[in-house]
Formats: sequence, C-alpha cells, structure tokens
Amino acid sequence: MTKDDILLEAEMAMEKSVDFMVHEFAAVRTGKASPALVENVDVQTYGSTMKLKQLALITTPEARLLVVQPFDAGTVRDIEKALNESRIGITPSVDGKIIRLPIPELSEERRKDLVRSLGKMAEEARVRVRGNRRTALDEAKKLKASGTLTEDGMRDTEDEVQKLTDRFVRSIDEHLGRKEAEIMKV
Repeated sequence: MTKDDILLEAEMAMEKSVDFMVHEFAAVRTGKASPALVENVDVQTYGSTMKLKQLALITTPEARLLVVQPFDAGTVRDIEKALNESRIGITPSVDGKIIRLPIPELSEERRKDLVRSLGKMAEEARVRVRGNRRTALDEAKKLKASGTLTEDGMRDTEDEVQKLTDRFVRSIDEHLGRKEAEIMKV
C-alpha cells in the first residue's frame, strides 16, 4: 500500500459515510411526499422480512400524498401493519389493493424534534468520517514503521488526511444546514 492508496481509500470511505447520511436524511419527513420516507420500511410477509420497495410500487401523485401499490394483493395487510408500526408518524388508509399515506402538516414541535434527530444523524456521520481518518493514519503509521514512508511523507500524509476530513465534515454540515432549513420552512 502506498500513500496515494491510503488517501484514496480514506476519501472513498469518507464519501460513503456522507452518502449514507444523505440517504438517512431523505427518509426524514419534511411535509412533502417522497418515496424515500417509506421505501426502507421492513415488512414481515410470507415468513420473511423484506423492504417495502421490494413489495410495492411507491408513487407521489400529489405533493402531500404517497400511494403504495403492492405487487401482490395478499401483502396489503402486512404492509399496512408495517407502516403503522414504523416511526414515520403517518397513518395509512387501505383502499382495496392500494394504500394511501396522506402527509400531514408538521407542527412546530415536531419540526424541532426532526431537527434534533438530524443533528444526531450528522454527528454519527462526523464520527464515521473521523474513524476513517484514524484508519488512514494507522495505515500510514504501518508504512512508516516498515520504512516505506519517510518522516516528511508521514507528515504530508497526515496533512492530506486532515484536509480530507475537514472537507467531508464541512460537507456534512452543509447537508445538515440545507435539510434543517427545508424542515423548518413552513
């Protein structure tokens, strides 16, 4: 492994950490309908657990309405039960083979709760990025110990890894700021 390999791996791992957080943010309700709100809800059906997106078509015919159309009509009750048990805070209404999820207006208190949970998600992402930094620095120390990396090379690597870390933490903060603004907007 070389210095460039270490930096490339660190950058890829940090990128994945940020992408994961952005995907988590998509599941946080903002007052408008988005299939990401429910696509990863676990549904117990036919003796196994599956994600909702594997069992049904999820559409947004209106800004405040999600429609779930199961591929198999026999799973409607299982999907309804899973949606009721999920923590999205939306009560599904079954209309034959279709499940409708009307998205209610968010109260001020609920908006603040969502912003707090976003902050926790962002902090978890920052911790993952810092863990990626630690891993990269450990790899660099191994190279230095084996004689492949010089003292100056080690310092350069540490600086580069820190710059990557700072860049991705800034990216997390920017995503958080945008999502908070989106949620607090009435």
